[in-house]
Amino acid sequence: MVNLDSLIFPSQCILCGDKGVENRDLCAACYLELPRNSPRCYRCASDFDAPHSQTAICPTCLKNSPAFDETFAPFVHHRAIRYLILQLKFHRHYPSARLLGGLLADYLQKTAELPDCIIPVPLHKNRYRERGFNQSIEIARVLAKKLQLPLDLNSCSRHRDTAHQVGLTGEERNNNMRNAFSVSPKFKAQHVALVDDVMTTGSTVHDLAMALKTAGCHRIQVWVCAKAQ
Repeated sequence: MVNLDSLIFPSQCILCGDKGVENRDLCAACYLELPRNSPRCYRCASDFDAPHSQTAICPTCLKNSPAFDETFAPFVHHRAIRYLILQLKFHRHYPSARLLGGLLADYLQKTAELPDCIIPVPLHKNRYRERGFNQSIEIARVLAKKLQLPLDLNSCSRHRDTAHQVGLTGEERNNNMRNAFSVSPKFKAQHVALVDDVMTTGSTVHDLAMALKTAGCHRIQVWVCAKAQ
């Protein structure tokens, strides 16, 4: 069936302006240049230098296992991917959300066991008012539509207005995020995916996963567009 939208509004690469392919705002050449995240740790998606198996876990996760069970991060937070995330996060560039969400959905369809629902990492109400939107929600909307999964925007909240994570050390990030999230007593899902734009140390999703597991959730995946190295 012909996609009428693609005929009326043909896709155009966000990065270089050339014709997009596969109804994406991304051309074939720019797609091939995206910085892939492989090989990776099964648990936190950190890069490995040594030979590994598909389910290998990095030394950091072996020593201090995070509360989430697995991370899917197809790209490294570098070059074009970093540009797309910054355009979305600080300039509300919604085409970047559609592109990032679409690329992540394609990756997940090949690699992940789909969960009961998707939960975007929530912002505190003060931060939401300041920004006017939540970039994780915009990416999660694309994922929910493409993967045909429920999008849960109400079960989790950030009750503590944490400081910005940029510039903090790993330990400072952990302390900053500790006990920052709450989960509704009505929450019942057993397998969820937490969605965010980028993972650095994993402290944010760790604390949210802790709250969800305390509420009775058994399995938690983390879906992010990119992993910072």
